[in-house]
Amino acid sequence: MRGTARLCDVEKRTVMNILKLAGESCGRLLTEKIHNVKVQDCLELDEVWTYVGCHQKRLTPERVEKGMHGDAYTFICLKRSTKLVMAWHLGKRDRVNTEDFVSKIRWATGPGMFDVSTDGFQPYETAIDAGLYDRANHAAVVKLFSTVTQVVPESYRPARFVSVGKDAISGNPDLDRAGTSHVERKNGTLRQWCKRLTRLTYAFSRSWDSLRAALALHFAYYICAGFTDC
Repeated sequence: MRGTARLCDVEKRTVMNILKLAGESCGRLLTEKIHNVKVQDCLELDEVWTYVGCHQKRLTPERVEKGMHGDAYTFICLKRSTKLVMAWHLGKRDRVNTEDFVSKIRWATGPGMFDVSTDGFQPYETAIDAGLYDRANHAAVVKLFSTVTQVVPESYRPARFVSVGKDAISGNPDLDRAGTSHVERKNGTLRQWCKRLTRLTYAFSRSWDSLRAALALHFAYYICAGFTDC
């Protein structure tokens, strides 16, 4: 944003205001365009973590008054066959926001049965059962990682993958095809394209509205650049 402000000879705040206006417009555009889409294969759901202002453990009432929010999760619904992002939602990782996310999926999808794969996040079970009861065969995919890690100074290593478990939560999902690998790959793309979500850097959002606008711009570009129907 500072680079754009210098090139255009405007204040940084002007760039931020344009970002928010464009993000709001992109959000409305995707809601209008992605509606009643026929799903014949599987939808994959996942969440991407980031934070606004400060980490959740450092969030105090004083910081809340300054506009900090702590943890923020981007819920993503990906259509496996075409990699189309059917819906996304920014919020806390709780029951209320999960239900709001599922309601967006219902708006985006058309009538008919399809499979839905999620991780083991418990609110998905009740939210999908209530919001997609007549459409979704729900399967939960839980990946297990080793809790024993070798500590190496000045290094960052994720836990070692051990196994994966699949359970039918509702309906009759095809467990052989259940998985969340595609949406997790999309999570990696999001972190690479949207700097405020990149891990292990100084980059983070200072404003919830700015984060929402940046995400709306990202998904609009991703969808409209990759899908000519938009």
